[in-house]
Amino acid sequence: MNDKLKRLWATKTSDDEWWSSFVTAPLAIVANYGAVDIPWITPNRITAASFLVAIVATFAILVGGTACFIAAAILIHISHVLDCMDGQMARYRKVSSPVGSYYDRITDQVQVTLWFGAAGFAAFAQTNSVTPVFLSLLGIAFYGLRGYAKYVALEIETGRNPDYPAQIAQMKQVQTTAGLGFGLKANLAWFGREQSKVLAFDEGVFIFMLSAALIFDQLIPMLWVFASSQVFWGLYKSWLRGKNIDENLKVPTQK
Repeated sequence: MNDKLKRLWATKTSDDEWWSSFVTAPLAIVANYGAVDIPWITPNRITAASFLVAIVATFAILVGGTACFIAAAILIHISHVLDCMDGQMARYRKVSSPVGSYYDRITDQVQVTLWFGAAGFAAFAQTNSVTPVFLSLLGIAFYGLRGYAKYVALEIETGRNPDYPAQIAQMKQVQTTAGLGFGLKANLAWFGREQSKVLAFDEGVFIFMLSAALIFDQLIPMLWVFASSQVFWGLYKSWLRGKNIDENLKVPTQK
């Protein structure tokens, strides 16, 4: 194994989302093997390219039909591979920046809105029922609530304890237990553990779920799963963050 591949593999996020962890992130490493040595390809340009591909995928969903749905599924995966590539490249080149991270996360949020909004419209066009439109809006709203609750909790906790973000970042550090340099047994054990992440219904799951629904033309069942999972996780995580704030208020801040 050459040094370049080792360094690229080290840029893979240790706590990747479900589908990202063992599909799109490794594909991004393969693509980055050549891309990281091309100066005009930058992380920010890859972020922009990912977003543009996501927009094209959205239009393909809106147009509808078997060919466009399959094309959209492929484009969604390409967009997500690019989305993994930008962070990996930034870490490989040691040019990570708060601004780049900001725009990466903002475009991720917009992409989910575009894709599921388009899926709701496409299902409406097929059935002439407003139910899939409502389901897509419900899922998008409660998916957004997950991020908003995190932001509000972070703002409140930081106002009370300025060291709170650094403490959370330290707690989130995940030790690498699989990948290049680890044995088959360790990697199989890791792969098994990763499957439980599918229940989190985060962006990595969306990539798989939406793509499969487009390929098999099963948008309405997918939208029911999307909406119900996001209502549950949106409410649960909001309640949990409120509970943590209340518990932290009972603990004196160290000075």
